[in-house]
Amino acid sequence: MTTLGSVPSPVLDRSAQPASHRAPRTDIVLRPAATAMAFLGAGHPHEEIAVPGVALAAHDVLVAIELSTICGSDVHTVQGRRAAPVPVVLGHESVGRILAIGAGGVDAADGTPLHIGDRVIWSVTVSCGVCDRCRSGLTQHCRELGEYGHERIAPHRELTGGFASHAQLREGTVIVRVPEHLPASVLAPASCATATAWAAVDAAARTHDLEGARVRVHGAGLVGLSAAAIARSRGAIVDVKDPDPARRELAHWFGAASRAEGVPEVVIEASGDAVSEALSEAAVGGVVVLVGGDLPAEPVPLDAGSLRHRLVTIVGVHGCTRADLSAAVSFLAGPGRAHPFDEVVSAVHPLSEIDHALAAAATPDAPLRIAVAHR
Repeated sequence: MTTLGSVPSPVLDRSAQPASHRAPRTDIVLRPAATAMAFLGAGHPHEEIAVPGVALAAHDVLVAIELSTICGSDVHTVQGRRAAPVPVVLGHESVGRILAIGAGGVDAADGTPLHIGDRVIWSVTVSCGVCDRCRSGLTQHCRELGEYGHERIAPHRELTGGFASHAQLREGTVIVRVPEHLPASVLAPASCATATAWAAVDAAARTHDLEGARVRVHGAGLVGLSAAAIARSRGAIVDVKDPDPARRELAHWFGAASRAEGVPEVVIEASGDAVSEALSEAAVGGVVVLVGGDLPAEPVPLDAGSLRHRLVTIVGVHGCTRADLSAAVSFLAGPGRAHPFDEVVSAVHPLSEIDHALAAAATPDAPLRIAVAHR
């Protein structure tokens, strides 16, 4: 079991700020040391690194990670198909428990103070909160953006990804307190897959009342299946298209009808591979939400005349906001319990076997999610 030695003390701030403006830090000694798996580049095995302690800034949080799931973007990075600033600790879908909080205290997404022992998930991104994009609600595209699982390891900044025993959450991270009764396998993907799916459905709901609406989802990965379940919970009639028969069958358990019910008013493209088809399907006055794909893709031919004539609205969704993350947890704790979210993780590997876990997640018939946990 991890023990903490906490000694509040100011440490040298390498910025040019005067000493009077330096934020107090708290030195945390970890016994045993935290473990992180560093990705060194495509074709190289992960390297295990020990982190014996951290220096928490005033509004930082130290979390012991309970479980992390492997997202498709992690697989693409390891395959060399997605750029990464190596060395890096990958992983951004995690659930954990708070071990320590910086001297200034930290609030959860609902505005209440966080406490040691709280079970939490957190946003993929870190936002400044003051730039023009943050002020306009585009926090996931902050001009000073940080991203868990996507940042190069640096001195005193090693615990920045989910493939580790601990994570150090910086000020500007959205932290959501989560229910004790929900399995970690349900909660870990919420910070990425479920919250992104919520953002996609919510984007459609801004232009269409989903009650009784016909919604088509392209792609039966976890984002697509989550979008189907969320849309169904809001009264929509949903069908899911995917080239994999097994995935199409699985979609029924997430609220999809057995067959398409007419021309869809809402089309959610969650695969990244069916953009042209999605744009051609929407009914007159319909909306197409583009949320799938994290890799560069070939340009898609655009029939502007058809889109204009049909009065189709196209909405892009990338990442999620504070509200999306909170709503995703509420959904999983409420209507989402009608669907088998507790079965999306097929296997849990020891953190030390991250390369084996990633290889399993990269197979053509890979399950929705594979997880890793520190043991």
